Amino acid sequence: MKILATTLLTLGICTNSYAQKKDEIIAVVGSKKITVEEFNKKYSEVKTATADNAPTKKQFLEELVRFEVGAQEAEKRNLEKDPQVQDRIRQELYKALLEKEIGSKVQNIQVSDSEMQEWYKNNPELRLSHILIELKPGATAEQRTEALKRANEIFDEVKKSKRPFEELVKLYSDDPLSKAIGGDVGWQSRMTIMPAVYSAALNTKIGDLRGLIETRFGFHIIKLTGRRSYENANKRSIRLAVFEIKRKQAFDEYFAKIKKQYNIQQNNSLVE
Repeated sequence: MKILATTLLTLGICTNSYAQKKDEIIAVVGSKKITVEEFNKKYSEVKTATADNAPTKKQFLEELVRFEVGAQEAEKRNLEKDPQVQDRIRQELYKALLEKEIGSKVQNIQVSDSEMQEWYKNNPELRLSHILIELKPGATAEQRTEALKRANEIFDEVKKSKRPFEELVKLYSDDPLSKAIGGDVGWQSRMTIMPAVYSAALNTKIGDLRGLIETRFGFHIIKLTGRRSYENANKRSIRLAVFEIKRKQAFDEYFAKIKKQYNIQQNNSLVE
């Protein structure tokens, strides 16, 4: 009994010492007291996130002190009333809500090989070459008309010509990067090339020409040179594309539910 009592007394002392240590103040910055428990919790989070590049405890304590000094100085200057700061706070609130409500659902998204193959049927990787007739940003209506006229004349020449497409690229294209290699832009997916160009290429047979395709860069004449099979395609890129579809679906479902709680009016004609 005496041994048991002594053991319990020892445990009690240790427990009290531990509790006292957790509550011990490691730093005071203005009105803010940083306890050992708070410090250890935050330091543990930093070590987990930064692994081998974690700061020492002394370095991290200095960072915490600087943070408190900066935060209190910002409060002293009423920066929380600054419109830009308020906007950033609202952005953080938005991100925190999404993390809380659908974060785990997004993290648990699974993508199967059959889903990837099904998606790839309509979204294959394509290889193409192009001739660009440039239209500079901010071009006037007159300049656009002039560029379009030139593009049509070049397209007519290209369709009639018996010369290799690579030679015609060097004669006519305004794209300096692809011009030196016959207009080749390599293998492209729906996610890596402009939608208008991809859609046109998707509906083109290998070896055929399509034009004119207008983008923010100007007018394109394209030649499809390859269509990659699923077996040889970039699986990581395909998986990411299917994942993004599922992630968007999770977002859409969540907002479809909570939007019903708000009075929302939109004038879509102003953004057309």
